[in-house]
Amino acid sequence: MLGNNTNESQKYSYLPNSPPAEPKRRRWDAFNDPPVEVLQGSAEETKISDGLVKVAKIAAYLVTFIVVLGAATISKGTLLFMTSQIGQNTTKMYCNELIDRNRQFVVQLPQIERTVWMWMLIFAYFVPELLTFLRSLRMSIFKRWDMPTSAESWSLVATESLPPIGSALLVFVILPELDVLKGVMLTNAICFVPAVVAFFSRTPHEKSNVVKISFDVISIIAQGSALVIWPMIEKEPTMWMIPITVLLISAGWWENFVSEGSPIKFIKKLGKSKKKFNNSRYFLYSFISIWKCILFFVTTIAIISVREGSVDFMFENFADAFSSHAINATEIKPLIGGEGGMFETANHSPIMSNSLTPIWVFLINATSTYICYIFGKFACKILIQGFSFAFPVNLTVPTTVAILVALCGVHNGNPCAFSTAIPPYLFFSSPPFYFLENFIRSQHVWVWLLWLLSQIWITIHIWQPRCEKLAKTERLYVRPMFDAFLIDQSLALNRRRDDLPEKLDENDGDEGETFEVNTPPMRNNSSYDCSVTRIYACGTMWHEKFEEMVEFLKSVIRLDEDQRARRLVRDELGFEMPDYYELETHIYFDDAFVRLHEKDNNPKLNQYVKNLVLAVDEATSKVHQIANMKLGDPTKYVTPYGGRLVWTLPGKTLLIAHLKDSKKIRQKKRWSQVMYMYYLLGHRLMQRNDLSPKQKDLISENTYILALDGDIDFQPHAVHLLVDLMKKAKDLGAACGRIHPLGYGPLVWYQMFEYAIGHWLQKAAEHTIGCVLCSPGCFSLFRAKALMENGVMRRYASQAKLARHFVQYDLGEDRWLCTLLLQNGYRVEYSAASDSYTHCPEGFKEFYNQRRRWMPSTTANVIDLLMNCERTIKINDSISRPYITYQIILLIGTVLGPGTIFLMLVGAFVTVFQIGQWTSFLWNAIPILIFVAVCMLFKADVQIVLAGIISAIYGLVMMAVLIGVLLQINADGPLAPSSLFFFCVAGELILTAFLHPKEWTCLRYGLVYYVTVPSMYMLLVIYSIFNLNNISWGTRELTVVPETVPETKTEPKSKGRRFSFISGEKQEDAGAFELSIGGVFRCLFCTHSKKDEDNAKLTEISESLKALTAKLDALEVTLQKMDEDQEIQPSVPELSSPSPEKDNTMVADLDVEETEDHQWLEQDGLGHGDCAPLEPRERMFFQELISKYLYRIKENKAQLDKDLTDLRDKTVMAFFMVNALFVLVVFLLTLKKDFLHVNWPLGAKYNFTYNGDRRDIQLSKTPLQLEPIGFVFLAFFASLLVVQFIAMLFHRFSTFAQILSNTHISWRACTKIDTNNLTADEILARNPVKVVKWFMKINGADDDEEDERETEVAGRRKTVQQLAEQPTQKQLVADFFDAFELRKNRYLKSTNPQGAARKSLADAILRRQSKMRGRQSTMNGQIQLEGGYTNEGFLA
Repeated sequence: MLGNNTNESQKYSYLPNSPPAEPKRRRWDAFNDPPVEVLQGSAEETKISDGLVKVAKIAAYLVTFIVVLGAATISKGTLLFMTSQIGQNTTKMYCNELIDRNRQFVVQLPQIERTVWMWMLIFAYFVPELLTFLRSLRMSIFKRWDMPTSAESWSLVATESLPPIGSALLVFVILPELDVLKGVMLTNAICFVPAVVAFFSRTPHEKSNVVKISFDVISIIAQGSALVIWPMIEKEPTMWMIPITVLLISAGWWENFVSEGSPIKFIKKLGKSKKKFNNSRYFLYSFISIWKCILFFVTTIAIISVREGSVDFMFENFADAFSSHAINATEIKPLIGGEGGMFETANHSPIMSNSLTPIWVFLINATSTYICYIFGKFACKILIQGFSFAFPVNLTVPTTVAILVALCGVHNGNPCAFSTAIPPYLFFSSPPFYFLENFIRSQHVWVWLLWLLSQIWITIHIWQPRCEKLAKTERLYVRPMFDAFLIDQSLALNRRRDDLPEKLDENDGDEGETFEVNTPPMRNNSSYDCSVTRIYACGTMWHEKFEEMVEFLKSVIRLDEDQRARRLVRDELGFEMPDYYELETHIYFDDAFVRLHEKDNNPKLNQYVKNLVLAVDEATSKVHQIANMKLGDPTKYVTPYGGRLVWTLPGKTLLIAHLKDSKKIRQKKRWSQVMYMYYLLGHRLMQRNDLSPKQKDLISENTYILALDGDIDFQPHAVHLLVDLMKKAKDLGAACGRIHPLGYGPLVWYQMFEYAIGHWLQKAAEHTIGCVLCSPGCFSLFRAKALMENGVMRRYASQAKLARHFVQYDLGEDRWLCTLLLQNGYRVEYSAASDSYTHCPEGFKEFYNQRRRWMPSTTANVIDLLMNCERTIKINDSISRPYITYQIILLIGTVLGPGTIFLMLVGAFVTVFQIGQWTSFLWNAIPILIFVAVCMLFKADVQIVLAGIISAIYGLVMMAVLIGVLLQINADGPLAPSSLFFFCVAGELILTAFLHPKEWTCLRYGLVYYVTVPSMYMLLVIYSIFNLNNISWGTRELTVVPETVPETKTEPKSKGRRFSFISGEKQEDAGAFELSIGGVFRCLFCTHSKKDEDNAKLTEISESLKALTAKLDALEVTLQKMDEDQEIQPSVPELSSPSPEKDNTMVADLDVEETEDHQWLEQDGLGHGDCAPLEPRERMFFQELISKYLYRIKENKAQLDKDLTDLRDKTVMAFFMVNALFVLVVFLLTLKKDFLHVNWPLGAKYNFTYNGDRRDIQLSKTPLQLEPIGFVFLAFFASLLVVQFIAMLFHRFSTFAQILSNTHISWRACTKIDTNNLTADEILARNPVKVVKWFMKINGADDDEEDERETEVAGRRKTVQQLAEQPTQKQLVADFFDAFELRKNRYLKSTNPQGAARKSLADAILRRQSKMRGRQSTMNGQIQLEGGYTNEGFLA
């Protein structure tokens, strides 16, 4: 039956892009000319950026440490400087060099000078509260929140009302009465309440730890001593306010130290209620921040009134206090016969104050405090908290003390030491000492050291962060902002103690195991780890080129290698792997089969599938750097939708190619996505009976679908970044990365610049102020739980009924899927650090047809979102009214884009060619009207040809326009509106590009983008609107190979005819008379059908054989089914008859499989892999899925065309009416600009006229004029650019943080190990993934001379020896684990001194393995997958 398979298969080789078969080479022809591999795409990006990123991470460690320590020290010092100026009757030494060197002077600040410093302290407190208010207001406006309960409200109000009172007492009562050293020491003693709460919140297990309890008690005693030490030593009545102050301030942080694990029920209840920071608290903080300012101000006024006797001077002297005023310097003389005493004389020397000094000190204090907070949060986000956050925070007070000791000592010895930097009448309240031993003896340093150590113990949690990367502010801090006066204590006490990711409970509360995130589970038959990350990489293919398939498969194989390395690190070496994931790859191949004719029931695989089989080995060879590496022939399956090919990759993950037969299942990308969503999430998850509903929910939370295109190129790191975003936010439904277009030619250059601008500004702005509207299907990560939400996956599988649905659903399926996610409350984010590369259209026609699909679908989905905005705002935290307004403005700009470009061209023609307005209008209107007429009357190919011609002409015009713009700028000046707009846009693009250092070279394509603006924003829009009724992607219908009719000398080929009056479908006509002109025209008269009795008999015999074969196959299938599990038989549906509700639109081809011979299983190019049967349960699932959602449909094309045409006509009418009115109004206003205009305030022209009669010069001013609508649009576009630029800056910072958080510093190269300073165990522990990746390299795993080869000079390779060895080389290792074990054992036995370092590392690996295998004897067992596959790399 398959004897002629080879010859028949040659009929299907008509498809291009097939790599030529290379004949077997002889030994004499062993010489090679290998091509020079040029790095491009993700490979080039990785080589360039890895080193720079590591340098940036090291710099981030050092810079953040310095900034946090420096800013906190400056904040603390400026606070003490301000409090030193408000004390009553405080006398300071004055620099005598400014008056008389022979005399000594002191200065006592007058009340007016103290007033300004009091106001500065008040304003300093207001700064963080103002920031809290702004942040809370933004969250309340842009995020969804629920009204807080009364208990929550009053609890928060009570807690936040205490610190303002304590802060006012601290800065206006306590610190002015203490010298600066005692004051800064006291700031280490405000942890009393947190220490007590933390002690009573200890869990019963922790209370059994004697060491912890002892340190808790000592810390409480040490902090409690601060309540009485200074009052007893200073013996001042005001010092007894210290206990009240300390208790009030420290009470503000009790929430962070209460725990739900406490045995005390009250504390346990408080711990549960205070665990999360939800958005309702932001609503409360928007009022509490104002309340705290009022409370602090009232308390301050009360304190001043009591201490000063009156508060009127605070308001009466407000204006004078901020201006320069006189301060008296009083001369002092020593007492005669006294013991070193001094007395004041009546000699006063007035000096003038510096009015800017208080303002500068306030600004320095506020700025340094905020910078310290920002950099501290940054350190926590990128996981450098220990060195760059905890260390400098605890070092702040000792550093401040050391600096103050030095400054005060120098100033006491020489009051003029700092007179050039600080006004001589201002300085710190210095203690009376000169040397360090006096400080140690008199300042009770031992007490301060106890306070410092107790604070370190109470805030010990900041040294051991456990939060995830890039954690949100609410996950890092209890309060939304910081304390104005105690920045270092605020950062330490406000940093959350309970920052672990949420505990994942897999059971329903009565049985099963509970696993925590990042805990390597013991995997056996009775347990299932629901918390592990699972990634299904799902790619869609159709007619990709061979090179594109190779790039896609290389990305998958790299991911397989990365997954296997992490699996070995976790299972073999026992290291915790927070980034561990399971992997399985699926390729959904549209239109994979070809047929001889419509009724051919034995299709063959097309050449593209054969290319895929070849590409698998090619990609494997390139990734593992082994020539002609063979992965193995795929296992073949016959499925209800066509076929399946399955490979097992070296990392033991599966690569599954689903081959879709267009006669059995619905085609196009959306239906492939529906297919894998229902298969992976419906069949593989929801249909499982061994998992509880809770387990399924947790699995869906941690399962992701990586949607890919068949030509995508990416690195594993890009996937890790997207997974990090998913782990950070549970409401994140999808995440996308930066897409880089690849290719050659001007259109590719245009797209490089367009993609860059779109991602830099548009996507970044959407991410920052709302959320991204489209996560491209070429490289995006989707959360399974979000897809399974009501109204997402089920609605995505719905068939389009209305004309607008075809446009929205099928032309932009990825955008519609994201719209569904947004409308169901999920967020879509953009990660600029996650890079991927895809091939873009290189031809004009291909590009226009691509954008013809994208533009209408984009507009339709945006309109759909806007039409349902009220419901979306209520359900989605990321969608707000301001964001909806932003999208409305963008939509208006898109609709009016052609009119705007047309008016720009009209104005440019006037300026450049010096013609009139109407003449310019007509010159631009004529080509547009011609193009519109062609779009109405001719087919799309003609439209594209004309568009290309007009685009080329406009390209030349735009170059002339550029020259004209430069001339206009020169004539109008740089302050003219057009000049300013030009400079602002250019400057913004240049600055934005340099903020993207890896992509700044895209700027060089800006000129190409500029000259194509009329084509892309005017002609392309018109083309898309007029072809709105065209919803095709190209040829995706049933592929039928054209029949070749044997040629004869007497009869022309039937397919050579161009026109015929009469023609038959499958038969030749004969006639009495025939008239023909070559093969172009053939006319038959008196026609009749040819009779071919022989062909008829052969056809009859063939049909009989097919019927007999079908019966035999049906009998075989029936017998096979009788042996299967009986419980699935009653549920098998009758697939050959459609259900009534489908209106007979289903094509009854599902029974074709039973009559097929499946000759494709033995087709050339697929290898000799096994043929395995599909599991009955899985077969039944696909039959039901096809029957319900994916059956082939035959639309009523006439009615559909009519509906689409009506939609097109309505859209064209509305579009042209809006643009015509806009153009008409703006153009007429331009003509009447002398009467209706807005005077531009800048860049006015001045004319000087000399009047000879009057002999004077007259000056006339002529301002530049703008028509009102032009002014509105200028402001409109300028505001958009400003919003996008600011949003880009925020997004850049978050991207930088994401890059650094995922960068691991290896202080020793793991591939060239240096054990002089580190042991092998330390090297392995520092970067186990990198070490394991080197050991499991397949290339060289069985090479005993690997070390020698690595040390060879590149120009002195043993080429001849390698060529001689090449014919005898065999591939011995094709599995990562085997390579890992082989290389490890080889180094364990090695005596080569060059491999000594690696031998020691192999010993360390062996020790870890022995330890792990002793604990987990079943970890390395193979696990049977759902669906009958054996896969170590994926559990499903």
